Amino acid sequence: MTETLPSQKLTLETIVALAKRRGFVFPTSAIYGGLANSYDYGPAGVQLLKNIKDLWWNEFITGRTDMVGLDSQILLHPRTWEASGHVTAFNDPLVEDNVSHKRYRADHLIKTWVDKQLAKNPTDPKWLEFSVEDLKIEEMGAFITEHQLLSPDGNPVSAPKAFNLLFETSIGTVTGEKSKVYLRGETAQGIFSNFKQITDSTRVKLPFGVGQIGKSFRNEITTGQFVFRTLEFEQGEIEYFFDPETNDWAKIMAGWKDSMWAFATETLKIKSANLRWRQHTDKERSHYSKDTFDLDYNYPFGWGELWGVAYRTDYDLKQHMEFSGQSLEYVDPVTNRRFIPHVIEPAVGISRLFLMVLCDAYRFDEVKNRVVLELAPKLAPYQLAVFPLVKNKPELTAKAEEIFQKLRKTWRCTWDERGNIGKRYLSQDEVGTPICLTVDYQSLEDGTVTLRDRSTADQVRLPVDQLESHLRSVLS
Repeated sequence: MTETLPSQKLTLETIVALAKRRGFVFPTSAIYGGLANSYDYGPAGVQLLKNIKDLWWNEFITGRTDMVGLDSQILLHPRTWEASGHVTAFNDPLVEDNVSHKRYRADHLIKTWVDKQLAKNPTDPKWLEFSVEDLKIEEMGAFITEHQLLSPDGNPVSAPKAFNLLFETSIGTVTGEKSKVYLRGETAQGIFSNFKQITDSTRVKLPFGVGQIGKSFRNEITTGQFVFRTLEFEQGEIEYFFDPETNDWAKIMAGWKDSMWAFATETLKIKSANLRWRQHTDKERSHYSKDTFDLDYNYPFGWGELWGVAYRTDYDLKQHMEFSGQSLEYVDPVTNRRFIPHVIEPAVGISRLFLMVLCDAYRFDEVKNRVVLELAPKLAPYQLAVFPLVKNKPELTAKAEEIFQKLRKTWRCTWDERGNIGKRYLSQDEVGTPICLTVDYQSLEDGTVTLRDRSTADQVRLPVDQLESHLRSVLS
């Protein structure tokens, strides 16, 4: 049987090793020693990532009649980030090791220390209800001093300071005449700054949403959580605009929460036991938000934010109106009433979805001593692997190649003729391929092939002319 490994038993190191071994994720610039907090997606990883993004786009953009899409630029006018507050308030609390001068997130150090206290005494009421998110930067400093927290290297650390996360760069061709710009810290601001152009160029009427998938950049100091937190990452963000006088924001938010949960559990097939909702406290919640929820996943390193949904009121559009001097009001086509819409924002990190999918699909089959990545067929990088039984038999290879070329027009197929058939099966189990098809000597006699199921390792023989109907039934 296949054993299900809960997230708390599955280590991040196991997932990292699998990701590298099977071409999901590689360390960036590995030949030069790598680049901190940066990763490249390999052949299997880039396809899995694309499948996740396509499912997100189909479900939340093209699958709805109240949504439109956008692809805004990474480099926006610098006033954009002044209006949004990122220039002055987009900060992390950083401390510095007084000996090595390495930098660390103060909140991460505190959380690690509190987790150790709970490991010693899981029922200690002092730490059970403790929330580092509620601490201001001065309170973090006092906590570090009171409990004499040390860096991971065992050295004293400095008092925490606010560290701005925006990456700065410049545009211009003449030295000394360059203009400072920022790599965007989130994709949302491109939606807000394009609000008027979208309403003018389309027939959208409130309530409606604008969604996009794109790269964002944050100069974060991370703590070895693989692709969960990186310098460069992709977001799937939606801004859902509505009239606060005629729409109940609580109902709209509840609807988005239901959609987010369904996407995780029904579309991506994530176990609901590994998901939870967490409402932000009054101290933690952003000043412009009236309510915020995080959908958390139980990663191998503990619960972490996967997806957030926030009621941002009309804060963003008002800010951009003030800083740009342009009207971003909406005109009701029936009453001609002019007003600034309110917005609810569901925002997810695509790489966090990716990591969640890998962790949730990981299984170890003790009976057969194999690793199985039980990805849903619509997620799997390859839906079908085609093999000739042996490599050096031209008639087997030719028949297998003929089948491969035909089936790859419909399904994501991969070809493998390396080594023995057993090792090929195990390799495809680890990459998550649902079905392996083998052409053997009997295939040349009666036109049948062997199909092996990834999850059970059971094998059946089918005539070639029945393949397409069978695959449609098992790979849908």
